[in-house]
Amino acid sequence: MNHIPVLSTELISGLAIRPGGLYLDATLGFGGHTQLILAAAPDVRVIAIDQDEQAITSSQTSLASYNSSIQFSHSNFADYDPKNTKFDGIVADLGINSVQLDTPERGFSFRHQGKLDMRMNQQQTITAAKIINHWEEAKLANIFYTYGEERLSRRIARRIVENRPFETTTELAEAITHCVPHKYRYGRIHPATRVFQALRIEVNRELSSLETFLKNAPNWLKFRGKIGIISFHSLEDRLVKHGLRDSSVLKVLTKKPIQPQDNETAINPRARSAKLRLAERLN
Repeated sequence: MNHIPVLSTELISGLAIRPGGLYLDATLGFGGHTQLILAAAPDVRVIAIDQDEQAITSSQTSLASYNSSIQFSHSNFADYDPKNTKFDGIVADLGINSVQLDTPERGFSFRHQGKLDMRMNQQQTITAAKIINHWEEAKLANIFYTYGEERLSRRIARRIVENRPFETTTELAEAITHCVPHKYRYGRIHPATRVFQALRIEVNRELSSLETFLKNAPNWLKFRGKIGIISFHSLEDRLVKHGLRDSSVLKVLTKKPIQPQDNETAINPRARSAKLRLAERLN
């Protein structure tokens, strides 16, 4: 599994890990940030949650030497209930992880042929295929425009409706590409990028889940506990910025988001768009 945690140095520094502290990794993924938290100070414990069971299973193996210090839980961070537990720090990495992207059958990437799935939690019923093949044209266009900021949303939605059903990611990506003027088809950003982002957000209710998490998570922190959230596109970052700033119990520690250094993006190009925001719990 080749997953590189993003902004790890900046995140661990910002959390100011306390010896004996209890931390929540609200998006375990493949365990990169959890491992760094556990290694940062003695006797640290982590509650690690993720809505993707594949991620939990993989992390239980890769973090086996730490398992006595980790409590794993299959949960969406919007639905998580810590009961009366309070944390010294909370971390959430909102990006889709590299393993999900590189596993064709998960259907997240237009670069690999796979079913139109895109579910983080594979127990849920709604898939990208159901949306693409059954939703009305106007609703599709609205999703592409709102969640993908796709200027050609109506044209793309019309072509999809005219040519459906679609079964695979590559079929859909090809249809989207044909909606784009020829001179823009081979630019730095693939023509299907925004539509695939929009579909993933809709399938997983990502923005509404994030809003719920931002409302609840500050109340799970101890006094002076830190929260660090890494986002990957402007819609998420805007929610994180306002959610941290508008909380009555948080003090924002990052006036501007922390972004990766050139040496990190050289090693991990997917880190390019990452932004880290940090806040601290007030009394």
